[in-house]
Amino acid sequence: MNKKGIKISIIGAGFVGATTAYALMMEGLASEIVIVDINKDKAQGEAMDLAHGVSFVKPVDILSGEYKDTLDSDIVIISAGAGPKPGESRLDLIGKNTKIFKGIIPEVVKYSPNSILLVVSNPVDILTYITYKLSGFPKERVIGSGTVLDTSRFRYLLSEHFKIDVRNVHTYILGEHGDSEIAAWSLTNIAGISVDDYCRDVCKKCSGDFKRKIPEKVKNAAYEVLNRKGFTSYAVALAVRRIVEAIIRNEDSILTVSTLLKGQFGIEDVYMGVPTVIGETGVKSILEVKLNDEEYKNLQDSAKVLKENLNQIQL
Repeated sequence: MNKKGIKISIIGAGFVGATTAYALMMEGLASEIVIVDINKDKAQGEAMDLAHGVSFVKPVDILSGEYKDTLDSDIVIISAGAGPKPGESRLDLIGKNTKIFKGIIPEVVKYSPNSILLVVSNPVDILTYITYKLSGFPKERVIGSGTVLDTSRFRYLLSEHFKIDVRNVHTYILGEHGDSEIAAWSLTNIAGISVDDYCRDVCKKCSGDFKRKIPEKVKNAAYEVLNRKGFTSYAVALAVRRIVEAIIRNEDSILTVSTLLKGQFGIEDVYMGVPTVIGETGVKSILEVKLNDEEYKNLQDSAKVLKENLNQIQL
């Protein structure tokens, strides 16, 4: 990391990019934040608005600029691109955002060849793979936000159901950040008690379709927010902040970021959300957690969905 302090650049000053800048600023994770957007006025306006509040947080320089101003960034967060419209899935965005990324990634790499790239734009797994290919970076330094947010949504909904602190709910959403994602019920526990035992012995209110309804709510959560306010911003920005924090503080935290699988879970050459140890060098290792047979098959099916879409892209 940068010896003079942490420099983070954000490509894309939309709802997600701007809210991410705010979350990073509030947490005091960077000494310099640079915001770049094709709409220079928007980027400048966001940077000014944030900068006007720096007296209330830890010292940080916040500015807007061009790609050259991202020089020597430690982390580059990419949130640029078209967002989903009501009725569109994340995978519907592939063509539009692939074209946009072909313009972004070479510029980012030119000015910050030693950075860690964190992709947030959707479809995040496919765009992270595209970023990996276009950048030429080692796979450890190209990460997607993956199912970090989905996992948080899952934990939240379970905590609401069980009326228990969300921090005592331990579980994962794995696979695509999208419609083929899977809930890892076999790994789910409440303070070390398996979810099945907790339902039977403590909750006693889990209906027969409990394990179907909650993952469906997780899967549709973004669409529900999108239909009501037109975009998502707060929770995804907090998820990105959490990933950045794990990198900067070299936490060796386990997060379900989108990372490149090379044979793990029987999956080859696909980026998707799996439990991953994250630290200052990016991806340190992938945890090949033990899934039951159905989950294992569903994870492989999720990878096939991503592969089929990747095969349609010309890089």
